[in-house]
Amino acid sequence: MPPQPDLPDPAHHDVDSMLSRKFGREVANYFSGSPLNRVSFLRADHGFISKALVHPSTSFLLFNDLAPLAKDPTVLAYATHDEVRPLIGENPFEKEEAELIKEYNSAITLPLVLFLGLDERKKEGFEHGIYKGTPYFAVDVTPKGTIEKEANGVIDAMKAKGLQFVEGRMHMTLNAPEAAIYAQARALLDWNARNPFCGGCGQPTLSVNAGTKRVCPPTDYASLPTAQGGATSVEAKPHERAACVTRRGISNLSFPRTDPTVIMAVVSHDGKRILLGRQKRWPPYWYSTLAGFCEPAESVEEAVRREVWEESGVLLGRVVIHSTQPWPYPANLMIGAIGQALPDGEKIHLEHDPELQDAKWVEVDEVKEALKVGTSGLGEPPGEGYKEGGLRLPPKTAIANQLLRAVVGGFLELKEQSNI
Repeated sequence: MPPQPDLPDPAHHDVDSMLSRKFGREVANYFSGSPLNRVSFLRADHGFISKALVHPSTSFLLFNDLAPLAKDPTVLAYATHDEVRPLIGENPFEKEEAELIKEYNSAITLPLVLFLGLDERKKEGFEHGIYKGTPYFAVDVTPKGTIEKEANGVIDAMKAKGLQFVEGRMHMTLNAPEAAIYAQARALLDWNARNPFCGGCGQPTLSVNAGTKRVCPPTDYASLPTAQGGATSVEAKPHERAACVTRRGISNLSFPRTDPTVIMAVVSHDGKRILLGRQKRWPPYWYSTLAGFCEPAESVEEAVRREVWEESGVLLGRVVIHSTQPWPYPANLMIGAIGQALPDGEKIHLEHDPELQDAKWVEVDEVKEALKVGTSGLGEPPGEGYKEGGLRLPPKTAIANQLLRAVVGGFLELKEQSNI
């Protein structure tokens, strides 16, 4: 089994506080813990963003069809402004947002450039007022539309340097800090790719705010393709587009979405067993915690109880939040919880939601042993010391692993009660 990357350090884990003494150290999961300060309020600052993009210290993370540029599967690689200039031009943020909207031409493919943040550990070089650090951007170099030739040129230049665009549905071998940078960039690139048209009127949209908003411009220099599939024409002056709800009343532009998802370690009422489930597509003996999406007007605790009942028939009482994990496939936030079964609610039946092939109660000691020798990714062999037929579990980069470790490590032990 390939070595599993380290997890990010929790924020301020070395600082004593009342909360840490009462609830323990904060848990940081894989894909969190980014070293970048997002300074999100500066994305709309034209002076900042245009200056940051062309600074000599700026790093560009490139993606080809969501595959990141890397030295190897554990370390990302970054391009310079000179190396991406053939695709993005001298400065795609040279013009202010209002001017870009006014000049909108849906027949022209604009390169997608996202601002990720500042690495304040590297303060030399770029500064903007009180903000100092190395700027990080992400660029989509997927060959498409009117920039296909330029994108292919950048891709070939990167490959000529011995770098690679690492394919794969998930990239869970990256070192922890870069995994967080990758997750942010991938989620934003994927969201932009999924929203080329307006949800209000169906017309093409324009990426603004350094890749974190999409607007439906009121005018367009291009005529839309005809119903018969005729080519898009370019007009000498912009024409008015159809009315759109996003251009009036409350500012309801298109923003990146994050889908809340619950994932839970379920403990028996006596605390001696843990509920695990498996899907048919998983390897033999491979089990995990249960999970599912939150629904509208539903609390996290309610979602945990509902999903567990729907998938396994088990009824839960108390639910507590343990930790969370960004999951950029495409844009989930995994909300990790621990729940305890009701004394008369532990019977398992899979008659509601057919998602699981099997669910079972597993003794805590068996889970402890599996966490030592039986963890791996879905496509990887188990760890050293694993015996065929034993329980297999997700790797430590998955929040399911962290939830199980918390339960077997004493998370449920009686803590001091507050008098408030």
